[in-house]
Amino acid sequence: MHKQKNTEIILLLAVFVIATCGLIYELVVGTLATYLLGDSITQFSTVIGVYLFAMGIGAYLSKFFNGNLLAWFIKIELLVGFIGGASSSVLFMLFPVVNSFRIMLYAFVLITGILVGLEIPLLMRILKEQVSFKDLVSRVFTFDYIGALLASLIFPFVLVPYLGLIRTSLFFGILNILVGVYLLIKFNNQIKKANFILTTAIALLAVQLIAFVFSNNILRFSESLAYHDKIVYATSSSYQRIVLTRSKKDFKLYLNNNLQFSSSDEYRYHEALVHPAMQASKQPKNILVLGGGDGLAVREILKYASVEKITLVDLDSKMTKLFSSQEVLVKLNQAALLNKKVSVVNDDAFIWLKNSNHVFDCVIIDFPDPSNFSIGKLYSTTFYKELSKHLTNNAFAVIQSTSPLAAPNSFWCVNNTIKEVGLQTQAYHNYVPSFGEWGYILASKQQYVSPHSFNVSLKYLSAQVMQQMLLFPKDMLASKNIAANKLNNQSLVHSFEEEWSKYLDQ
Repeated sequence: MHKQKNTEIILLLAVFVIATCGLIYELVVGTLATYLLGDSITQFSTVIGVYLFAMGIGAYLSKFFNGNLLAWFIKIELLVGFIGGASSSVLFMLFPVVNSFRIMLYAFVLITGILVGLEIPLLMRILKEQVSFKDLVSRVFTFDYIGALLASLIFPFVLVPYLGLIRTSLFFGILNILVGVYLLIKFNNQIKKANFILTTAIALLAVQLIAFVFSNNILRFSESLAYHDKIVYATSSSYQRIVLTRSKKDFKLYLNNNLQFSSSDEYRYHEALVHPAMQASKQPKNILVLGGGDGLAVREILKYASVEKITLVDLDSKMTKLFSSQEVLVKLNQAALLNKKVSVVNDDAFIWLKNSNHVFDCVIIDFPDPSNFSIGKLYSTTFYKELSKHLTNNAFAVIQSTSPLAAPNSFWCVNNTIKEVGLQTQAYHNYVPSFGEWGYILASKQQYVSPHSFNVSLKYLSAQVMQQMLLFPKDMLASKNIAANKLNNQSLVHSFEEEWSKYLDQ
């Protein structure tokens, strides 16, 4: 009886590990898909759906497994550990070199889900002779759900920030294999060819451990395939993958594989972003920058003698630390983030703005494009209503608003969304070689008047250039009536994805 109780406890703990590891693999692949493919809601929704479907297939297939169920369970546990543990490493390396990456990604999700779906039914069949049915179901699903809760809590707060995706999947792959090894040793006399299976398990464990130790090398190798230029710095934060590359002529910053700037022409973008709003705001003193953790917009703002204080709100502390500590980047932004006039706040801009009671003479908004719903909220009527409360009567805000050439409907959607909350708008655009035509929208409580001159030293922008930037050819106009972007429907995100996918496929 005591022996049966020990067996029950051991196998129920295995359920806990299975649930934890299984959900971790699911979260890893979902996060990786978001990093590489964008649109977090779509990626997580489809990954979770396919994973649960695959578990259903596994549960169905479990009825065909007979004979020594414990041996089957251990073999599947080892297979789950190896495939799930290797998933992120393999997918990172496949992304730059295969055209059918989505197929490979969902193949991993499907295989892992089927294997995990097999395990719980097999365990229940193993335990059915030792535990009454109602107790068996209660205990198995209790341990299953507790394991899922643990995984969901430690993944965003511990695993991604401190281990990263590759080490996280490898760590839990190792854990799965160790469970299999322990069960092999514990029930050695009940399993045929136990020593052969144990040798295989130790070999799989060795592979996973070596991969864990050299995980940074694996990631660097995969990124070397994805980027043409030499990678000089790469790190992962809780929010994104940050990669800096260097060629003979420039540095380039990528966030989640998306180019953010090239040092050879970023001045064109940042001068166009900052100076029309600063000039129109008439001797602004108190400036707010939302996004722009690279400090390049702040660099442009500091050219104005009237400026007394700049508050920079950027979600990612790794970004702001990087651009205030790395020598080449500090040189690029002219030590803007280290200036005594600048206060850096690492917070969600939406929440920070809602909780702030300050008003500003000028607001520079340099968010990423609205490629997913978490960013799309920052382009909604709800956000712009909040923004309007923080503008003085003479203040101008500027919003980077994607390309009016590649995504004209998305661009004018931003414009109409700002108008919806009662602010006046002025759209303009310029050409940045690294990106092509790019668009911006000024928002204020008064009408914009184009300046006769800019009273700071600039490489690109002038009053004459500004006049040209205000003109839009026919191919940059919206093709239909564009509704405002509401928080509850996020129509802008759908429009953005549709337009850019067509443009990139050309």
